[in-house]
Amino acid sequence: MSRVAFIGLGVMGYPMAGHLAAAGHEVTVYNRTTARAERWCAEHDGRRADTPAAAARDAELVFSCVGNDDDLRAVVTAPDGALAGLAPGSIYVDHTTSSAAVAREIAAQLGAAGVEFIDAPVSGGEVGAQNGVLTVMCGGTEHAFARARPVIDAYARACALMGAVGAGQLTKMVNQICVAGVIQGLAEGLHFGQEAGLDMQAVLEVIAKGAAQSWQMENRGETMLEGRYDFGFAVDWMRKDLGIVLDEAARNGASVPVTRLIDGYYEEIQALGGHRWDTSSLIERLRRS
Repeated sequence: MSRVAFIGLGVMGYPMAGHLAAAGHEVTVYNRTTARAERWCAEHDGRRADTPAAAARDAELVFSCVGNDDDLRAVVTAPDGALAGLAPGSIYVDHTTSSAAVAREIAAQLGAAGVEFIDAPVSGGEVGAQNGVLTVMCGGTEHAFARARPVIDAYARACALMGAVGAGQLTKMVNQICVAGVIQGLAEGLHFGQEAGLDMQAVLEVIAKGAAQSWQMENRGETMLEGRYDFGFAVDWMRKDLGIVLDEAARNGASVPVTRLIDGYYEEIQALGGHRWDTSSLIERLRRS
């Protein structure tokens, strides 16, 4: 068992840190909202720290899951950030979906202090975090990955090293490109079927057994038909992720025209008031067009 810290107890980090405690690790948590950290400590075997530096002190591995690039910089490099408490030889694993550039930036700063860094964005959403079945895409050295993976396995169904620092974030970008395209295709198919007067429950039952099958169809098809978008991965978060994709595509020259279109569709969903709707709400745009 390891001494670990977890920074950021949002909808993903809260259950992930809980799985670490349940696995028997000695867990210290930090969250900007103290009440949420106190609630976590009341539910799990662990303790709370007042700063990221205090959480990281004496930890063999430090994990974080925060909002964006600037949040990551703040919890690592601020005067009371994790870097101030990390010991040489420790490992920092970041589960934030961020840019590959900030992953490399943070890795360089930590490396100068003798700390290894792994960028490790996840896929599987809130339900995957709660059930401990996330997919984790890692960038870093083989040495750091070998040390971190047995701990990450507490909340992962799959965990793979994709390459050097930044490769985890780039892999997550591929994931989000594919997810956005699948949701838009599913939304158009369901909308078309409803407008055609088909029995859509029967349609879903049969096409889910063929080439159209997807996780989105299995888990969101019926709720999309019902117009329920009160769970899962929020539109605001997807737009943040697609913004990272589009910035990286502009840098590396990749052509992503469909992704750019779907980002615009999500902007329309935000204009409808759907900032916190699940990403499957793309069908609502079609219904109101």
